[in-house]
Amino acid sequence: MDIYTFAMQMEKDGEEYYRELSTKCKNEGLKKIFTMLADEEIKHFQIIRQLRDKSILPDVIDSEVLADAQNIFEEMRAGKLNFEQGYYVDTTEETNAYRKARDIEDKSRKFYLEKAEGEVDQQSKLILRLLAREEDKHYRIMDNIVEFVSKPEPGNWLENAEWHHLDKY
Repeated sequence: MDIYTFAMQMEKDGEEYYRELSTKCKNEGLKKIFTMLADEEIKHFQIIRQLRDKSILPDVIDSEVLADAQNIFEEMRAGKLNFEQGYYVDTTEETNAYRKARDIEDKSRKFYLEKAEGEVDQQSKLILRLLAREEDKHYRIMDNIVEFVSKPEPGNWLENAEWHHLDKY
């Protein structure tokens, strides 16, 4: 299996996993974030396919996914989104599923960085590095979700979340 086929399958698997998380999630805000991440994985799939086919150079990869996720967390904190079971996920199984998604994003980031180092074509190298940066954004979102569902502090959780370490892209 070549790098492009492997990467495309990786993105397709990621999309399917986020769609599954979205359908199982009872928290309206988290459901929005998972759907948004699934849509991002589709964009990555298309970029990799274009890179493979050398048909059209992909547009610059720079999503607003971090800012959008942060806005959703702000809406959650402000009470603009309704929750079936309150703010917090109450099962270890769900938290472990979020940890798995976080770990998948970390592996994807490392994969793209490794492939970028071995790439001779400068345009392809740039695109792979940009994909790695996007996967890092997804990792950070999932890391914050894991923190959110693992250690909630009512009335204080968003201010204590690690959003301050997120780079502005």
